[in-house]
Amino acid sequence: MDAFPPEKLYPYTVSRPIYSNPMFEEDNKRQAREERTLRDRVSRTCGCSGRQALKVVKGVFPVIDWLSRYPIREWLPSDVISGVSTGLVCSLQGLAYALLVSVAPVYGLYSAFFPILTYFLLGTSRHISVGPFPVTCLMVGSVVLTLAPDDHFLLPGNGTGMNGTEADGIVVDVEAMEAQRIMVASSMTVLVGLFQVVMGLLQVGFLVRYLSDPLVGGFTTAAAFHVLISQLKIVLSVPTNNHSGCFSILYVRTLIDVFTNIRQTNRADLVAGLLTIVIVMAVKEVNSKFRHKIPIPIPIEVIVTVVAAGISYAIELESRYGASIVHSIPRGFAPAQPPNTELLWNILGSSFSTAVVGYAVAVSVAKVYAAKHDYTIDGNQELIAFGFSNVFCGCFSGFVASTALSRTAVQESTGGKSQVAGIISAVMVMIVILALGNLLEPLQKSVLAAIVIANLKGMFMQVTEVPTLWRQNRADCFIWLATCLASVVLGLDVGLLAGLVFEMGTVVVRTQFPACSTLGNIPGTNIYRNMKDYKNIAEVPGIKIFKCNAPIYFANIDYFKERLRATVGFDSVRVFKKRNKALKKIHKLIKKGKLRATETGEVVSEVSLGVDNKGFESEQDSGRESGQLEDGDWPVPEVEVRVDWALDLPVRVSVPKVQIHSLVLDFSAVSFLDVVAVKSLRLVIKEFLRIGVNVYIAGCDDEIVRKMEALSFFDEEVTRDLLFLSVHDAILFIKLETANGSMQDAMVEGLSLMQDCKEPPPFTEEEDLIETYDNQHRAIHGLSN
Repeated sequence: MDAFPPEKLYPYTVSRPIYSNPMFEEDNKRQAREERTLRDRVSRTCGCSGRQALKVVKGVFPVIDWLSRYPIREWLPSDVISGVSTGLVCSLQGLAYALLVSVAPVYGLYSAFFPILTYFLLGTSRHISVGPFPVTCLMVGSVVLTLAPDDHFLLPGNGTGMNGTEADGIVVDVEAMEAQRIMVASSMTVLVGLFQVVMGLLQVGFLVRYLSDPLVGGFTTAAAFHVLISQLKIVLSVPTNNHSGCFSILYVRTLIDVFTNIRQTNRADLVAGLLTIVIVMAVKEVNSKFRHKIPIPIPIEVIVTVVAAGISYAIELESRYGASIVHSIPRGFAPAQPPNTELLWNILGSSFSTAVVGYAVAVSVAKVYAAKHDYTIDGNQELIAFGFSNVFCGCFSGFVASTALSRTAVQESTGGKSQVAGIISAVMVMIVILALGNLLEPLQKSVLAAIVIANLKGMFMQVTEVPTLWRQNRADCFIWLATCLASVVLGLDVGLLAGLVFEMGTVVVRTQFPACSTLGNIPGTNIYRNMKDYKNIAEVPGIKIFKCNAPIYFANIDYFKERLRATVGFDSVRVFKKRNKALKKIHKLIKKGKLRATETGEVVSEVSLGVDNKGFESEQDSGRESGQLEDGDWPVPEVEVRVDWALDLPVRVSVPKVQIHSLVLDFSAVSFLDVVAVKSLRLVIKEFLRIGVNVYIAGCDDEIVRKMEALSFFDEEVTRDLLFLSVHDAILFIKLETANGSMQDAMVEGLSLMQDCKEPPPFTEEEDLIETYDNQHRAIHGLSN
């Protein structure tokens, strides 16, 4: 909606009382909230009826709800077309992504088939395509290579090692290595699924919100870099050694091996890989550019794979040119097997991070299409759905399932309306597993690796977001860069944790040093804004308005107090000490007769009164004349002595000037307070009150007021009367009080009482407490030295 032009500003007038919080609550009859007991909550949650039971069943199995309302005539044709197209893409991506896990390609087909079946029953998204995702595949692959490297399966004998390297009489037991690697991958997949199920049952799906867009962007870009390095050796088909250790060292060594053996590059694999990358990326660009004109995206991966397999078979690339091909894709499914429990403790941390990443990516993609097609998804149910999908998939020799944006885009753009398209895509994958798999055996591995690399374009293009983030929010830019760098250097699982810690650190820093401002009034309005931002703004005379734009808690309360001191221009504790010191000296001088009080209560020097001043003669004068009293024992007259702290004092004490009589704290942007903040605020208010500065709190939300009450913020001095609905209410109240003469200096009464005793009063226990608390951080530093 466009803003009003200046010539069409519409003034409005509101007439209402000046409201403090107690008055507003009394006038509008505030009611106490009903607090339910734990028993009531449990009985309400666990109560059983026919309707509640059906609701629970539909919540656990969403398919019952949407399938009963499935419009067959309108949706089924589109779902069939979409399912066939997506199924072909799933099959080829499954074969390709198996290379990232370092297992045989057939296991990628299993991973593209089994998760779809359980997600169809349990999932809440209608459009995502469930299956392998490059990032999670790489995370599983890193664990596989760590726990089952080539070195564990070396056998004496004549032959060649893996990737065709000379083994000097040592060969690799490929069969045992494949069996162990798929055992590691499937066991990790089951553990990932169990983590996700438990998180879903505990209703902690909200945790994924801590993975912000900059963090995910930096993480996936680093993952794309890892994928590129891991697939480069396959495209070039050069011999490399397996390395373990820190990811940065691992991939540096891999690159060293690649460039060291670059002369052994297989030209047939290199040409096939480069052509695949160029063709796939070019056609995908055409699909993206003309997506509104092309009814169905061109399935370029399928076309390239079929053509490449046909050329390899016809020319016999393996026997003539030594090309590395897929070789065997056995028909049928592998028998179900339980996970290896002995491995679980070794993969606990990696499994949890993979579970979080897989879920975060899937939910992010699902939310995009849910918003586009106007429906909602249940984050906790998605956790349960993906959890059971991974458990089911792991038991049948598959690896971790999530979703991929490119594959989901194919399912949605080809007309997919529901997970019926997903089931049909699973049928297509099953056909490949049972009947067509052997036709892809001549396919070069470099073609599959090239398909993986071509699909990384979207991830690498996220680098272009960095300059935009730098201009918009540098903290988010630092999160992106830190996560990306940590994930590249430390590995994906540790890098993700490091990025998350850095992200939380930026949040803490931003709340620990919040934006604080001094507000002024726009003349003739009830609008108050930052004094630095506007020219047509005025500060209310004698009043400071201080605003903190953040929660106030233990980490930022000291900074809050520092900014408050800078705003008011003085330290209330120091002012109190200096005033006390001046009063003690004035009291001593009055007792000694060197100072006298006039009839108006002003303290003046005895010399300044002159010998002719007879207007105020006390018993002290007559006592001196008669010689009955000694110096220092003269009784103090019962006069209320007034000290004007704005003028020069009759004693040599430098007392800081206090130019305000009221302080308004704008808490409209304060979302919560903790116990440390409440105690400190109460003490700060008392510090101002004892030097004659009245403090008011404006704009508190009702929840903040309840928190203050729960934490015993209010007492005899700090009462609820200092709370006001708005800054303007507080300002109007202060002006009325000032006009009525209600504002008094708190030190006047203190000096009057001091005249009734011979010794000046010591600091009270409360004053010692305030000063001690105010300097507690200095004491801590002193103890640590």
